[in-house]
Amino acid sequence: MRPTGTTDPALTGLDVSTYTIPTDNSEADGTFAWDATTMVVVRTSAGGCEGLGWTYAPPSCAQLITGLLAPAVSGRSAWDTGGAALSMLQAVRNSGRSGLAGYAISAVDCALWDLKARLLHLPLYRLLGAVRDEVDIYGSGGFTTYSRQQLQDQLGGWVHGQHIPRVKIKIGQDRGNAIPRDLERIRQARTVIGDDAELFVDANGAYTAKQAVRVYQAAGDSRLAWFEEPVSSDHLAGLRTVREAIAADVAAGEYGTDLFYFERLCRAEAVDCVQLDVSRCGGITQWLRIAAVVAAHGLQVSGHCAPHLSAHAAAATENFRHLEWFHDHVRIEQTFFDGTLDPAGGAIIPDKHSPGNGLTIRTSDIEKYRVG
Repeated sequence: MRPTGTTDPALTGLDVSTYTIPTDNSEADGTFAWDATTMVVVRTSAGGCEGLGWTYAPPSCAQLITGLLAPAVSGRSAWDTGGAALSMLQAVRNSGRSGLAGYAISAVDCALWDLKARLLHLPLYRLLGAVRDEVDIYGSGGFTTYSRQQLQDQLGGWVHGQHIPRVKIKIGQDRGNAIPRDLERIRQARTVIGDDAELFVDANGAYTAKQAVRVYQAAGDSRLAWFEEPVSSDHLAGLRTVREAIAADVAAGEYGTDLFYFERLCRAEAVDCVQLDVSRCGGITQWLRIAAVVAAHGLQVSGHCAPHLSAHAAAATENFRHLEWFHDHVRIEQTFFDGTLDPAGGAIIPDKHSPGNGLTIRTSDIEKYRVG
């Protein structure tokens, strides 16, 4: 039975805002560098409640939402998240459902699920069907632009300050052309975090398959537990080559924006753990479908970035491993949202007393970063 006063609330509004926020330091990985991050925020409304979702994407993503997606969902019942998701996929047919369209759909879909949970006065992970109350995380940053001191301060803060037992750094500097420095930074990271914490690395597709294997072998004493995108996430054969040659888990999938990509990734036996980004993959609706496909291949999923957007979906996913506590997104979300979560001890706990995703954007604080 539906709660009194929420018989069939229709979507009456969809507001889109874009904000570009400078980084706190120069940031780069093996194949890209940036000094600001753009967030596209969606607010949906129905029945006197507002739902909140977002994605990290170029400003053009907002135009896609207002031009194609808003007309596709406006006036629909707030209960019909599945129907809204299908309508959005149909609306982007001629624009291509993968890539930027997937990011746009994700932001709207997450806002619709948040709205639905708030109308029902339920925490989102309870509405989705909770599997766990805590979501394991790993600290993620270690950018290739960091100095030795910056790397030490960040990793030491996570492991020794907040007691997060897993951390990840970026390697593959200069598209794989600075391997001696990659190895030096891996060794430094292990020294900083000690023997007990797990060490992950992410090459962002910078290496060839054989390069990646050689780097792993050369870093043997550092005991890497996770090698993310040793080659391009589109190079499934290369991922499988690395996976078969090393003991660390190979991971990829963060750029996937449709169900079929993830099925191919699993069928190719290319990874040990599938990365899933709720702000890119089509939102919570598609996250749940993709996680089921991944489970059918006997694999787990790991949440990529946007940790406060991902936490509730992660808590409702049986085959979930851990969530990326990504420095850039954590800084933005903690600065501009109320209701953010505490990573101390290596896990975050969705608020069981707050409806929806439990977050409220501080509009007055973020407004100066608005673009467009």
